[in-house]
Amino acid sequence: MSDNGSEDLRYAEYVLGVLDADARAAVEREIASDPHAAEDVARWQRCLLPLAEDVPATAPPAQVWARIEKTLGMQTARRESTPPARAGWWSNLALWRGFALGAAAVAVAFIVAFIVVPRTTVAPSTAPGTAYMASTITQTDGQVGWTATMDLAHARMVIVPAKPQTLPAGRAPELWLIPAGQKPIAVGMIATSGPTTIALSKALVAQLGPTAALAVSVEPPGGSPTGQPTGAVIAKGAIGAAAQSSGKPVA
Repeated sequence: MSDNGSEDLRYAEYVLGVLDADARAAVEREIASDPHAAEDVARWQRCLLPLAEDVPATAPPAQVWARIEKTLGMQTARRESTPPARAGWWSNLALWRGFALGAAAVAVAFIVAFIVVPRTTVAPSTAPGTAYMASTITQTDGQVGWTATMDLAHARMVIVPAKPQTLPAGRAPELWLIPAGQKPIAVGMIATSGPTTIALSKALVAQLGPTAALAVSVEPPGGSPTGQPTGAVIAKGAIGAAAQSSGKPVA
Protein backbone atom coordinates (compact mmCIF):
# COMPACT_ATOMS: atom_id res chain seq x y z
CA MET A 1 0.00 0.00 0.00
CA SER A 2 1.26 3.49 -0.79
CA ASP A 3 2.46 5.58 2.15
CA ASN A 4 0.70 8.61 0.69
CA GLY A 5 -2.67 8.92 2.41
CA SER A 6 -4.17 11.06 -0.33
CA GLU A 7 -3.20 8.47 -2.95
CA ASP A 8 -4.77 5.72 -0.83
CA LEU A 9 -7.97 7.74 -0.61
CA ARG A 10 -7.97 8.42 -4.35
CA TYR A 11 -7.56 4.72 -5.17
CA ALA A 12 -10.34 3.82 -2.72
CA GLU A 13 -12.60 6.42 -4.33
CA TYR A 14 -11.77 4.92 -7.74
CA VAL A 15 -12.91 1.48 -6.57
CA LEU A 16 -16.04 3.01 -5.04
CA GLY A 17 -16.87 4.87 -8.25
CA VAL A 18 -17.09 8.38 -6.76
CA LEU A 19 -14.36 10.05 -8.85
CA ASP A 20 -15.29 12.33 -11.72
CA ALA A 21 -14.46 11.29 -15.28
CA ASP A 22 -11.10 13.09 -15.45
CA ALA A 23 -9.88 11.77 -12.10
CA ARG A 24 -11.01 8.26 -12.98
CA ALA A 25 -9.17 8.40 -16.30
CA ALA A 26 -6.02 9.57 -14.49
CA VAL A 27 -6.15 6.60 -12.11
CA GLU A 28 -6.68 4.21 -15.02
CA ARG A 29 -3.55 5.59 -16.69
CA GLU A 30 -1.62 5.03 -13.46
CA ILE A 31 -2.89 1.46 -13.22
CA ALA A 32 -1.70 0.78 -16.77
CA SER A 33 1.78 2.27 -16.23
CA ASP A 34 2.58 1.74 -12.54
CA PRO A 35 2.52 -1.75 -10.99
CA HIS A 36 2.38 -0.23 -7.49
CA ALA A 37 -0.76 1.74 -8.38
CA ALA A 38 -2.32 -1.38 -9.87
CA GLU A 39 -1.59 -3.33 -6.68
CA ASP A 40 -3.01 -0.56 -4.48
CA VAL A 41 -6.23 -0.54 -6.49
CA ALA A 42 -6.45 -4.33 -6.40
CA ARG A 43 -5.98 -4.30 -2.62
CA TRP A 44 -8.82 -1.79 -2.19
CA GLN A 45 -11.01 -3.95 -4.42
CA ARG A 46 -10.36 -6.97 -2.21
CA CYS A 47 -11.15 -4.89 0.86
CA LEU A 48 -14.24 -3.03 -0.30
CA LEU A 49 -16.16 -5.16 -2.75
CA PRO A 50 -17.04 -7.98 -0.29
CA LEU A 51 -18.86 -5.44 1.89
CA ALA A 52 -21.65 -5.27 -0.67
CA GLU A 53 -22.39 -8.95 -0.01
CA ASP A 54 -22.92 -8.39 3.72
CA VAL A 55 -25.69 -5.78 3.65
CA PRO A 56 -29.15 -7.40 3.69
CA ALA A 57 -32.21 -6.05 1.93
CA THR A 58 -34.39 -3.85 4.12
CA ALA A 59 -38.16 -3.37 3.95
CA PRO A 60 -39.12 -0.33 6.06
CA PRO A 61 -42.36 -0.70 8.06
CA ALA A 62 -45.50 0.64 6.39
CA GLN A 63 -46.17 3.00 9.29
CA VAL A 64 -42.89 4.83 8.64
CA TRP A 65 -44.00 5.88 5.17
CA ALA A 66 -47.53 6.66 6.34
CA ARG A 67 -46.04 9.04 8.89
CA ILE A 68 -43.80 10.67 6.26
CA GLU A 69 -46.80 11.11 3.97
CA LYS A 70 -48.76 12.79 6.73
CA THR A 71 -45.86 15.03 7.75
CA LEU A 72 -45.24 16.28 4.21
CA GLY A 73 -48.92 16.61 3.32
CA MET A 74 -48.84 13.83 0.75
CA GLN A 75 -51.95 12.08 2.11
CA THR A 76 -54.16 15.14 1.63
CA ALA A 77 -52.93 15.65 -1.90
CA ARG A 78 -53.64 12.02 -2.76
CA ARG A 79 -57.16 12.10 -1.26
CA GLU A 80 -58.01 15.13 -3.36
CA SER A 81 -56.78 13.60 -6.60
CA THR A 82 -59.35 12.17 -8.99
CA PRO A 83 -59.79 9.60 -10.34
CA PRO A 84 -58.23 7.57 -7.50
CA ALA A 85 -54.71 6.59 -8.42
CA ARG A 86 -52.87 3.49 -7.44
CA ALA A 87 -50.80 3.72 -4.26
CA GLY A 88 -48.07 6.33 -4.67
CA TRP A 89 -44.38 5.74 -4.27
CA TRP A 90 -44.50 6.99 -0.68
CA SER A 91 -46.53 3.93 0.35
CA ASN A 92 -45.19 1.40 -2.16
CA LEU A 93 -43.51 -1.24 -0.04
CA ALA A 94 -42.49 -3.20 -3.14
CA LEU A 95 -40.24 -0.28 -4.01
CA TRP A 96 -38.41 -0.64 -0.70
CA ARG A 97 -37.76 -4.32 -1.32
CA GLY A 98 -35.30 -3.02 -3.88
CA PHE A 99 -33.14 -1.61 -1.12
CA ALA A 100 -30.70 -4.43 -1.75
CA LEU A 101 -29.78 -2.67 -4.99
CA GLY A 102 -28.37 0.15 -2.91
CA ALA A 103 -26.46 -2.04 -0.48
CA ALA A 104 -23.15 -1.58 -2.24
CA ALA A 105 -23.66 2.16 -2.30
CA VAL A 106 -24.22 2.19 1.46
CA ALA A 107 -20.93 0.37 1.88
CA VAL A 108 -19.33 2.95 -0.41
CA ALA A 109 -20.40 5.86 1.77
CA PHE A 110 -19.36 3.99 4.92
CA ILE A 111 -15.82 3.36 3.68
CA VAL A 112 -15.22 6.82 2.20
CA ALA A 113 -16.52 8.58 5.27
CA PHE A 114 -15.13 6.59 8.15
CA ILE A 115 -12.23 4.39 7.11
CA VAL A 116 -9.91 6.59 5.07
CA VAL A 117 -10.85 10.04 6.46
CA PRO A 118 -9.14 11.14 9.71
CA ARG A 119 -11.50 11.46 12.66
CA THR A 120 -11.99 14.17 15.25
CA THR A 121 -13.50 13.02 18.53
CA VAL A 122 -16.61 14.79 19.82
CA ALA A 123 -19.31 13.98 22.33
CA PRO A 124 -20.40 10.31 22.31
CA SER A 125 -23.59 9.18 20.65
CA THR A 126 -26.89 8.97 22.46
CA ALA A 127 -27.43 5.55 20.86
CA PRO A 128 -25.22 3.13 22.83
CA GLY A 129 -23.86 0.19 20.86
CA THR A 130 -24.60 1.71 17.46
CA ALA A 131 -21.53 3.38 15.98
CA TYR A 132 -22.83 3.95 12.48
CA MET A 133 -26.14 4.27 10.70
CA ALA A 134 -26.90 4.30 6.99
CA SER A 135 -29.70 5.16 4.63
CA THR A 136 -30.36 4.41 0.98
CA ILE A 137 -32.25 7.47 -0.27
CA THR A 138 -34.36 6.30 -3.18
CA GLN A 139 -35.92 8.47 -5.87
CA THR A 140 -39.50 8.40 -7.10
CA ASP A 141 -38.48 6.19 -10.05
CA GLY A 142 -37.11 3.53 -7.69
CA GLN A 143 -33.47 4.31 -8.45
CA VAL A 144 -31.01 5.02 -5.67
CA GLY A 145 -30.36 8.76 -5.59
CA TRP A 146 -27.99 9.13 -2.64
CA THR A 147 -26.63 7.10 0.23
CA ALA A 148 -26.03 8.57 3.66
CA THR A 149 -23.76 7.19 6.36
CA MET A 150 -23.86 8.60 9.88
CA ASP A 151 -20.96 8.37 12.33
CA LEU A 152 -22.81 8.86 15.59
CA ALA A 153 -19.78 8.94 17.86
CA HIS A 154 -18.12 11.66 15.80
CA ALA A 155 -21.32 13.50 14.88
CA ARG A 156 -21.06 13.62 11.13
CA MET A 157 -22.86 12.42 8.04
CA VAL A 158 -21.51 11.73 4.56
CA ILE A 159 -23.94 11.76 1.65
CA VAL A 160 -22.82 10.27 -1.68
CA PRO A 161 -24.87 10.47 -4.90
CA ALA A 162 -25.23 7.11 -6.63
CA LYS A 163 -24.74 8.97 -9.91
CA PRO A 164 -24.69 12.65 -10.95
CA GLN A 165 -28.13 14.16 -10.36
CA THR A 166 -29.78 16.68 -12.69
CA LEU A 167 -32.06 19.36 -11.24
CA PRO A 168 -33.75 22.39 -12.82
CA ALA A 169 -31.63 25.52 -13.20
CA GLY A 170 -31.50 27.56 -10.02
CA ARG A 171 -32.43 24.61 -7.81
CA ALA A 172 -30.41 22.41 -5.46
CA PRO A 173 -31.06 19.35 -3.28
CA GLU A 174 -31.60 19.82 0.44
CA LEU A 175 -31.49 16.93 2.91
CA TRP A 176 -34.06 16.61 5.69
CA LEU A 177 -34.30 14.44 8.78
CA ILE A 178 -37.85 13.42 9.68
CA PRO A 179 -38.06 12.15 13.28
CA ALA A 180 -41.09 10.13 14.32
CA GLY A 181 -44.09 12.36 14.91
CA GLN A 182 -42.22 15.57 14.14
CA LYS A 183 -41.79 18.03 11.30
CA PRO A 184 -38.80 17.72 8.94
CA ILE A 185 -35.52 19.15 10.24
CA ALA A 186 -33.09 20.68 7.75
CA VAL A 187 -29.78 18.79 7.69
CA GLY A 188 -28.07 20.73 4.91
CA MET A 189 -27.58 21.25 1.21
CA ILE A 190 -26.02 18.29 -0.58
CA ALA A 191 -24.08 17.90 -3.81
CA THR A 192 -25.50 16.46 -7.02
CA SER A 193 -22.10 14.90 -7.79
CA GLY A 194 -19.42 13.95 -5.28
CA PRO A 195 -19.65 13.32 -1.53
CA THR A 196 -20.96 15.90 0.95
CA THR A 197 -19.81 15.83 4.58
CA ILE A 198 -22.07 17.49 7.15
CA ALA A 199 -21.26 18.07 10.82
CA LEU A 200 -24.24 17.12 12.98
CA SER A 201 -25.38 18.94 16.08
CA LYS A 202 -26.00 16.95 19.25
CA ALA A 203 -29.72 17.60 18.78
CA LEU A 204 -29.66 16.06 15.30
CA VAL A 205 -27.64 13.04 16.44
CA ALA A 206 -30.19 12.44 19.19
CA GLN A 207 -32.97 12.25 16.59
CA LEU A 208 -31.28 9.62 14.41
CA GLY A 209 -32.65 6.10 14.61
CA PRO A 210 -34.81 3.44 12.93
CA THR A 211 -38.02 5.41 13.52
CA ALA A 212 -36.64 8.42 11.63
CA ALA A 213 -36.16 8.89 7.91
CA LEU A 214 -34.23 11.06 5.47
CA ALA A 215 -35.72 12.92 2.52
CA VAL A 216 -34.38 15.15 -0.24
CA SER A 217 -36.33 18.11 -1.61
CA VAL A 218 -35.65 20.55 -4.43
CA GLU A 219 -34.96 24.01 -3.02
CA PRO A 220 -33.29 27.33 -3.89
CA PRO A 221 -29.46 27.09 -3.79
CA GLY A 222 -29.33 28.62 -0.31
CA GLY A 223 -31.89 26.21 1.09
CA SER A 224 -35.57 26.42 1.96
CA PRO A 225 -36.56 29.96 3.00
CA THR A 226 -39.18 28.63 5.42
CA GLY A 227 -37.29 25.95 7.33
CA GLN A 228 -39.58 23.32 5.81
CA PRO A 229 -39.56 21.67 2.36
CA THR A 230 -40.96 24.07 -0.25
CA GLY A 231 -40.14 22.14 -3.41
CA ALA A 232 -40.82 18.63 -4.61
CA VAL A 233 -39.62 15.79 -2.40
CA ILE A 234 -37.64 13.68 -4.88
CA ALA A 235 -36.16 10.96 -2.67
CA LYS A 236 -36.50 9.34 0.75
CA GLY A 237 -34.89 6.62 2.79
CA ALA A 238 -35.23 4.77 6.07
CA ILE A 239 -32.38 4.83 8.58
CA GLY A 240 -30.82 1.63 9.86
CA ALA A 241 -27.66 0.32 11.48
CA ALA A 242 -24.74 0.12 9.06
CA ALA A 243 -22.49 -2.89 8.64
CA GLN A 244 -19.05 -2.22 10.09
CA SER A 245 -15.60 -3.45 9.21
CA SER A 246 -12.16 -3.16 10.73
CA GLY A 247 -11.34 -0.41 8.24
CA LYS A 248 -7.95 -1.95 7.31
CA PRO A 249 -7.37 -3.11 3.74
CA VAL A 250 -6.34 -6.72 3.58
CA ALA A 251 -3.06 -7.74 1.99
